[in-house]
Amino acid sequence: MFDFQYQLKVLPDRPGVYLMKNSLGEIIYVGKAKILKNRVRQYFQSSKNHSEKVKAMVKHISEFEYIVTDSEMEALILECNLIKKYRPRYNILLKDDKRYPFLKITVNEDFPRIIYARTVAKDGSKYFGPYISPSSVYETMEIIKKIFPIRTCRFSIKEGEKKTRPCLNYYIGLCEAPCEGHITKEKYRRIVDGVIDFLSGKNRDIIRNLKADMNSASENLEFEKAAELRDKILAVEKVIEKQKITTVGFENEDFINIYSDGKDSCLQVFFLRSGKIIGREHFIVENTVDLSQSEIMANFIKEFYGGAAYIGKTIYVPEVDDIGLLEDWLSMKKGSNVYIKIPLKGDKKATLDLVQKNARTMLQNFKLKFIQDKKLYDTSLEELSEVLKLEDIPHRIEAYDISNIQGVDSVGTMVVFENGRPKNSDYRRFKINTVTGANDYDSMREILKRRFQHGLEEIEKIKKRNLELSAGKFCVFPDLILMDGGKGQINVALEVLKEFNIDIPVCGMVKDDRHRTRGLIYNNEELLIGHSSNVIKLIARIQDEVHRFAIAYHRSLRNKRVLHSVLEDIPNVGTARRKSLLKKFGSIENIKSANLEELVATPSIDRHTAENIILYFKNGKN
Repeated sequence: MFDFQYQLKVLPDRPGVYLMKNSLGEIIYVGKAKILKNRVRQYFQSSKNHSEKVKAMVKHISEFEYIVTDSEMEALILECNLIKKYRPRYNILLKDDKRYPFLKITVNEDFPRIIYARTVAKDGSKYFGPYISPSSVYETMEIIKKIFPIRTCRFSIKEGEKKTRPCLNYYIGLCEAPCEGHITKEKYRRIVDGVIDFLSGKNRDIIRNLKADMNSASENLEFEKAAELRDKILAVEKVIEKQKITTVGFENEDFINIYSDGKDSCLQVFFLRSGKIIGREHFIVENTVDLSQSEIMANFIKEFYGGAAYIGKTIYVPEVDDIGLLEDWLSMKKGSNVYIKIPLKGDKKATLDLVQKNARTMLQNFKLKFIQDKKLYDTSLEELSEVLKLEDIPHRIEAYDISNIQGVDSVGTMVVFENGRPKNSDYRRFKINTVTGANDYDSMREILKRRFQHGLEEIEKIKKRNLELSAGKFCVFPDLILMDGGKGQINVALEVLKEFNIDIPVCGMVKDDRHRTRGLIYNNEELLIGHSSNVIKLIARIQDEVHRFAIAYHRSLRNKRVLHSVLEDIPNVGTARRKSLLKKFGSIENIKSANLEELVATPSIDRHTAENIILYFKNGKN
C-alpha cells in the first residue's frame, strides 16, 4: 500500500519531474517542478483552490513517482520526453501529433538530389520547409521537376563514375542523367542553384532568365524549345500567385495565437519562411475552462516543438508562462538562439491578431460541425435502436474482425464507436496465440475471451479500490457488439458472453455482391436496411473501420516478418544494420541492386558484411 503521508514528507527540495499513477499503474499525469516538495504537496492539500480537472485527476491518483534533476531545464526536457512517451490523459495533448515534411537537397554530393524528408539532420544538406502536408511537398517537387531537370533517385553518384543506364526520367526530359555522365558537375550545379533560388523565393530572377532563353530560342527558330520554356514560365508564375508575401522584415518566424470560448480553445499557428506564409495549422484543445491562456500556450509550445523538425528563429505569442525557460530549451533544440516575443503594436501585432481571428473561425466551425454531426449520430443511433428493438440507445458499440492470409499472421481487432464517433483510444489489437491456421471462428473466440476476461479482472480491481470504471482499459463494456461476419461469428460471440454471464446484444454486418454493407443479422434474422438511411451509413462506416484496422495490423506484422527473413538472416546483419540499410536504400529491391562500394558507404556496414549481402542475394535467398 502506498504511504502518501510518508512519501510527501520525504519529497526533496530539488527540481525534477513527477508522475501520477492510477490503481492500474498507468501514468495519468506528468509535470515538472522547480521544487518537487512544494509542487507535489499542493495536489494533496485543500482542494478548494483546485480546478475541476485537477480535482478529477486527484481522485484517480493511487501513487506517484518523481525523478530529481540538476536543473529546471533538465526537468523541462524530461517532462516533454515523458509526455510524448506515455501520452497521459490529464496532460494537454494535441489531437494531431505530427511531424511536418521538408524538401531536402543533398548539396554535399557531386550531383545533388531533391528528396522528401521528415526530419532535419545536420548532414550538410539544405532543407526547405516545413510544408503543411506531404501532398504540398510532392506538388512542389512535381513543379520543380517540370522546370529543373534535377535527379530524384537514391543513387550516390560521383563525377566520372557511371552507375547504371539512365532511368525513364532521362528519356522524358526530367533528368540530365549524371549517372551516365551526360552532364558535367559544373553544369549540373547551375541547375541545383536554380532549384535553391526557386525554393528560396527568388522566382522573379528565374522568370527573367527563362524569358531570355525563350526569346533566344524563338529567334533561332527553335520553336519546340521555346514552347517548353514558355510552359516552365507558366509553372513558376502559378507558384508565385499561390504565395502570400507579407511585410518586409518577416523572416523565419512562427505566429501562435489562441481563442477560447469559455469551455474549449483553438490554437492557430502561421508558418513564415523567408517572409512568406507557407502554411498554417490549428489545434483544438477541449475542456480548458480552468486553464489560463498563458498556461495553455506554454504547454502547447512544449508539445508542438518537442517533436518538431524545424523551429523558427522567432516565435510570436500573445502571452506565455516560463518564457525564459522555454527560450533556452528551444535554443538548445535548434542549436542557435530562438526568441519568444510578445508584440504590443505594429505589423507583428497585426499578424498575431489575424492569427487569432483564424483561431476563432476554426473553433466556431469545429463546434458547428460537432453539433451537426451529433444530431446526425443521435438520429442514427435512435434509428438503430428501433430497427433492433433495443430497450436503450447503444451509445457504445464495439466491432470485431479477424485478418490473415492462409492462416499466416492471424490477428484480431476491436474498434469502438461512442455516440456514433470512433473512439481511437479504445481500439485494441490481438495477436492470435492459441489457433493454428485459418480458423476464423476459433480466432474470434480467443480474442473475445481475452477482451472480456481482461474487463472482468479490471472491474474487480477497480471495485476494491473504489475507483471509476474509466480508470481501466477493458472494463467499460459495450451496449452493442457488431461482428464482421454472419451467423457463425455471431454464435461464437454469444457463446463467449454466455460463458462469462454477460448480456450484450450481438449483430452481424453483412455485405451484398458489390461488397457494400446491406444490413444486419440479429436474432437469426437478416434485417435489410435502405442504402440511403442514416443507420446503414453508420454501420458501413463501422464495418469499414474495423476491416481497415485489422488489415493494417496484419500488414504491419507481415512486413516485419518479411523484413526479418530477408535481411536479418544474412550473416552479420542485425537490427541496427538492417535499419541502416533500409534508411539509405529505401527498399529490399534497391539493396539487392546495390554494388559493393554503395553498401560499404552505408553507416555500420563494413566490407565483409557488404560481401555477405551481395553473396546472399546472388544465391537467390530472398
